[in-house]
Amino acid sequence: MARFSLFSGDTSRRIAEADSVAVIGLGRFGSSLALELMAHGTEVLGIDLDEDLVQALNGRLTQVVRTDSTKEEALRQLAIDEFDRVVVAIGDDISASILTCSVLLGMGIPVIWAKAVDDRHGLILEQLGVHHVIYPEKDMGRRVAHLVRGAALDYIEVDRGYALVKASAPAVLLGKRLGDTGLRSAYGVTIAAFKRDAESWKNADADTILESGDTILVVGPTSSAENFAQLR
Repeated sequence: MARFSLFSGDTSRRIAEADSVAVIGLGRFGSSLALELMAHGTEVLGIDLDEDLVQALNGRLTQVVRTDSTKEEALRQLAIDEFDRVVVAIGDDISASILTCSVLLGMGIPVIWAKAVDDRHGLILEQLGVHHVIYPEKDMGRRVAHLVRGAALDYIEVDRGYALVKASAPAVLLGKRLGDTGLRSAYGVTIAAFKRDAESWKNADADTILESGDTILVVGPTSSAENFAQLR
């Protein structure tokens, strides 16, 4: 597990070393990510060169530090090499993003996630050897496009061409055992779970009988899942 120091004046002390992630770049994406990790019990070290961003998150993250992430010595002083996971969320300075990733890779960080602002940036990060390259704006745009054009209540692309879609249960399935509907052969999808009124989500199986007003999670090829969500 990663361990890192929390500095106060000239003294330092170890913080809880349970589940920890370093987030470099505290703009809109980086700060949202860091705060979400904190909300789920993850220790977060936030790093940025912008003093205003650092001050805005002071007291909200386990530790937040103003430093130049392109400098290996600066990162070593923060014991970044003891982290198992680091997220490079720098988006407004591609050069800084690439240099930071290069330094982290040279330090042997086991798992690096990095934000790419476009395909060219992403390609460079992949060529460097970054383990996970993400495209937040691009991915969100695609997700919203699928929601806008269809009747899906929510949409997540699990992989290219395969999706998980949240939709209302169509009339064609109501009052029947799912195992008797021929759902997979007729529509090419599977219903993974369902939710009724204020109840919690439940896994669906062959004996599940849907009712009017139920919400379902449909899994399958993107086009098939979207077409199924159009059914009334």
